[in-house]
Amino acid sequence: MGELETEAEQTRAEVATYLRDLADQLDADGPVTLDLGGTEVRVDPTDPVTFKLEGESDWSPGDATAKQSVEFELVWWRDVEGADEAALDVRS
Repeated sequence: MGELETEAEQTRAEVATYLRDLADQLDADGPVTLDLGGTEVRVDPTDPVTFKLEGESDWSPGDATAKQSVEFELVWWRDVEGADEAALDVRS
């Protein structure tokens, strides 16, 4: 699969809508479609899924501003023998 990544400035409401849609797709127990910067990626997570959450603040005493971030990551394992691209479907 390699690596796919996107970054876009959005409002808090837009991010919340995206995460709600992702949560609904995960609840549906089937494939999940992600929009990564205009490229749709379809994945089919298997159970169990490992949920990683990381928070970070880049701040030092005396700084006027600090970059802060939260990263979410879902990890799962899939048998790939005989599968095409490990059940990944990418569409531009």
